[in-house]
Amino acid sequence: MANNNNKNYKNNNETMMFNVEKDNACEAREILTAIYQALKERGYNPINQIVGYILSGDPTYITNHKNARSLVRKLERDELLEEVLKYYLNETK
Repeated sequence: MANNNNKNYKNNNETMMFNVEKDNACEAREILTAIYQALKERGYNPINQIVGYILSGDPTYITNHKNARSLVRKLERDELLEEVLKYYLNETK
């Protein structure tokens, strides 16, 4: 998650910068794909379950099937959300 103790943070009128490394983006894409497939194989609605996890942080939204729950814990939720937004915004241009 974002670091609120940033040395450059002065007041609420400034915009803080947030970056995710490129290596994590590739890993996030792979993890999201694996989780999606595992949820689908178990008969869940993968989109609903992933959204539930991203919003709540509760890993029980993700199945244990194919080690998906352990995979999702490898990344922060903001990294997963960033990958979803990048994909969506690139696909809708």
